[in-house]
Amino acid sequence: MLEIWGRPYSSNVIPVIWTAQELQLDYRLKLAGGSFGQLDSAAFGVMNPNRLIPAIRDGDFALWESHAIVRYLCSKYSAGNFYPDDIQQRAVADQWMEWCGSRAFPPVIQLFFATVRTAPEKRDVALIQSHADEAASVLGILNEHLSHHQYVAGNAFSMGDIPLGAVAYRYFNVEVERPAMVHLESWYQRLCERPAYQQHVMRFFGRNPSDWQALEVASAKEGD
Repeated sequence: MLEIWGRPYSSNVIPVIWTAQELQLDYRLKLAGGSFGQLDSAAFGVMNPNRLIPAIRDGDFALWESHAIVRYLCSKYSAGNFYPDDIQQRAVADQWMEWCGSRAFPPVIQLFFATVRTAPEKRDVALIQSHADEAASVLGILNEHLSHHQYVAGNAFSMGDIPLGAVAYRYFNVEVERPAMVHLESWYQRLCERPAYQQHVMRFFGRNPSDWQALEVASAKEGD
């Protein structure tokens, strides 16, 4: 059985769990990282010498790095579907996965930490606005791309939508003003109709660090 090591509320683990659910794989979530520990164990170090989550074990095969894991699972279990057969379409999906990590994820996660993960009395309004502006500017590139496509790599859902879909949920659910981006919003609404997205991405993450911590502790029931 596939093992996924990580936390259900981790930004980098969520795409992996979502992928496994989309593919209807039997998997076991092994709680690790944050308050769950285990990253310093010898067993985890063998699986991932970086001692970071996520990591997976698929039989005797271990793999780390979120996007690499998503690609692997889609190529093994959804070739020709989530992992497109057409090499150019697949390259486009891969391109947007890379763009997610280099351009979209950083400002959105910084915005998330400046709001949800910072106590209200310690929040820096100017810093929050700066992150919000940068996130909107970057995501405007994706909005323009989606004016010609239903999904990131064309008109069918693929691995390219997964990392960005996880980022989009955080972007659309932090308490900041956002400019209208009709194509991005329509794509996001299509993702919101997917049961696996609803179950594993659309998690209420609280409004402050205390909420966040309580929700993460409560998520222990999802793994072992």
